[in-house]
Amino acid sequence: MPRLLFKCFLLGLLFSGFVSSSNAQQKVLTIKDAEQLALANYSSIKAKTSQLNASKASLAEVKSEYLPDFSLSAQQDYGTVNGQTGPLYGYKGLSVASAGPSLPHQNWNAAFGSLYLANVNWDFFAFGRSVEKIKVQNRLVTQNESDLAQEQFQHQVRVAAAYLDLLAAQQLARAQQDNLNRSIELQKVVIARVKNGLNPGVDSSLANAEVSSARIALTTARQTVLDQSNQLAQYLGLTSQSFLLDSVFVTKAPENADKAAILGTAGHPILQFYNNRIAVSDEQAKYLKTLAYPTFTLFGVYQGRGSGFSAGYGSDQSAYSSSYGSGADPTRYNYLFGVGLVWNLTSTLRVRNQVRSQQYISEQYKHEYDLVDQQLRNQQSLAESRIASALKNYHEVPIEVKAASDAYVQKSALYKNGLANIVDLTQSLYTLNRAEVDRDIANNNVWQAVLYKAAATGDFGVFINNF
Repeated sequence: MPRLLFKCFLLGLLFSGFVSSSNAQQKVLTIKDAEQLALANYSSIKAKTSQLNASKASLAEVKSEYLPDFSLSAQQDYGTVNGQTGPLYGYKGLSVASAGPSLPHQNWNAAFGSLYLANVNWDFFAFGRSVEKIKVQNRLVTQNESDLAQEQFQHQVRVAAAYLDLLAAQQLARAQQDNLNRSIELQKVVIARVKNGLNPGVDSSLANAEVSSARIALTTARQTVLDQSNQLAQYLGLTSQSFLLDSVFVTKAPENADKAAILGTAGHPILQFYNNRIAVSDEQAKYLKTLAYPTFTLFGVYQGRGSGFSAGYGSDQSAYSSSYGSGADPTRYNYLFGVGLVWNLTSTLRVRNQVRSQQYISEQYKHEYDLVDQQLRNQQSLAESRIASALKNYHEVPIEVKAASDAYVQKSALYKNGLANIVDLTQSLYTLNRAEVDRDIANNNVWQAVLYKAAATGDFGVFINNF
């Protein structure tokens, strides 16, 4: 007896472990969990984030462009210094810069030489060119931030819509399963009555047809579930799989379907992105205008130079040393500093057309902004009417389901007692199935209408905080 109790105890542990494992595998995916997964995993959002980080890095680079150029250079050479009177153009740096006396004949005396220098160049004033360039990049960072925000918002809406679509598909599949179960029960009753001669044989044919029709409808509904599951998995950045969804969208309507949005039309994430496009274009036009003005530059050079050729080499070609040390050690120093101005006068003509082109681009962005703004305003108005219609259907559909269910029960009882024909019974069966489908669609449509309002107003809290 104790051994039997011990075995029962082990079996109980195994069964409880199996149940807990099954529950873990069938964990409910809430809408908020789905949104978090989507925002963390979806590649489009990751791409927008990388784009924003790149623009921030470019901003740091643009800010550093205003710093002066500070160069250090050192070179040590070995070669001859034959000079020649005459013009010389060093095309693209392909000739050597040998400096020495102009002698009547060629010689191959060679020694070491060296050059060490520090050079500073600073475009310290260009009529605000550097400041405008930084402003342009700042605007680009803001634009990319709003681009990321609107992508996140739109993806939240996409995920919520896919979630509701999948939930509706699952509910419709359950309704079709219930319809199939009722059809099979009806088929059993009809076949039994036909076998007993209480009903004509055609009734069994009609019952068989109803079962086949229910099976086809169920297969179609299950395929829709698979399609919607695949779509939701894509939005979540997961592999295709089945999902157990939150039943709150089926069991209750939104607490406040007419909840006012916090954001106005101008605060919509999509409009913010379009508005920032205009701001970037306007700032680029301002920057282009500065390209028509001159640039003021401060520059300075300090150098030391060494040579293995002595000062008397012009009169005495033996006055040189080929040792490395004599050429590497600097013996002459020079410095130079000054202010320069560079102004390409013909650039004014080019810049004027560039500015005009950029201004037209700004106008294009403004027209696109106006178009989107108008569309969103129309969608907001439509969202209110959708919510009102969905709520009417939501409150009406229980009456339809109750009446259809009562009619089916009545017709079924009448048929079993030979007081109704198969046509009346199958018609009531069809009416009940349609009522259950209407119920599932009506429940889902209320949430879909609220989601549509959230998408139109730019306030996702209208949907996600309406439980």
